[in-house]
Amino acid sequence: MSTPHLPSSVDPSAHDWAAPIALPVGSTAVVYCEGQFGEQDGKTANGLVRHSEKYDILSVIDSRHAGLDAGTVLDGIRNGIPVLGTLAQAVAHADRVPDYLICGLAPADGLLSPTQRVVLLDGIARGMHIINGLHEFLNDDAEFAAASLVAGVTITDVRRPRDKKDLHLFSGRIFDVTCPRIAVLGTDGAIGKRTTSTLLVQALNARGIHAVMVGTGQTTIIQGGRYGVALDALVPQFCSGEVENQVVLAFEGEDPDVIIVEGQGALSHPAYLTSAHILRGSRPAGVIVQHAPGRRMLGDFPMVAMPTVASEAALIEAFAATRVIGVTVNHENLTDAELGSAIDEIELDLGIPATDPLTRPLDELVDMVVQAFPHLAERLAPAQR
Repeated sequence: MSTPHLPSSVDPSAHDWAAPIALPVGSTAVVYCEGQFGEQDGKTANGLVRHSEKYDILSVIDSRHAGLDAGTVLDGIRNGIPVLGTLAQAVAHADRVPDYLICGLAPADGLLSPTQRVVLLDGIARGMHIINGLHEFLNDDAEFAAASLVAGVTITDVRRPRDKKDLHLFSGRIFDVTCPRIAVLGTDGAIGKRTTSTLLVQALNARGIHAVMVGTGQTTIIQGGRYGVALDALVPQFCSGEVENQVVLAFEGEDPDVIIVEGQGALSHPAYLTSAHILRGSRPAGVIVQHAPGRRMLGDFPMVAMPTVASEAALIEAFAATRVIGVTVNHENLTDAELGSAIDEIELDLGIPATDPLTRPLDELVDMVVQAFPHLAERLAPAQR
């Protein structure tokens, strides 16, 4: 179904994260992820293929996997979203010009290559709005600004912060939030924290526990999350305050039983400090640690060995007044037998539950939370208690 384009006078680059820009439900989109779909630097595309509340994802562009199903590439399960080789093929497949071209790439430096620029400019020339989650703000680029003006389309720079006068310092309002907060942290970046957070919220709600997610990265915002902030785009002084503010907004706006806070990076990671701000700003009562036992070195930093899940859990509990309540396992590089052994070993060593949200029943995630917060069992649907 065709949906109208946003008027060119709208400037989504200056949107308020506390009130995300309203886009038509079912807006059609193609996700550009050449050379990176299914990889760490394609995590925005990966996330949109798995979950999107805001866009009808028509296809993914990555010539390496052209002709395959996107769900099969990611998770071995077809989802009907094709991977195509070029933007021209994506437009032809849609049988009309899709409303949006989303940059699904998420490189560590957050910058576009010359080849990637050409594709996005091609999308603009075809009349597609651009959704950009990189650190490079395309509205500030003279070539992109001129092209969008001529084509009458918009560019949304998702990571662009609000003016500093509109940002929040830590205020202590988090102490008025009476429901439990659970942060989903990890042992590395791009390890599955957002996916686990999304699945956990869906599973809790399906069983009668009202859960709300607070996102902390650009992908969650692009997916349509109601509460969130692109934390790594902020001046550090405001990071914990902005997390706190989004948690408070979620609590006041939804009256949830539990709030799930998406993690970023890892507390032990030498390049990222965002986990520290999440712990300080949301003050979670519990933490779930996402770990990839088959990953030997940090994803973007192959000179640094992965921490153990035990060492990460100990660091988190030493750093913040919280406790690790469970471990979620990323099954990359593992056979099913190795995955089962890894889960068993974690549970034996740490004495807490572990599961893989993508290959094991989601009830195991819910049970993990209810075991840590028994009062939530009262919220379970009667047949599921």
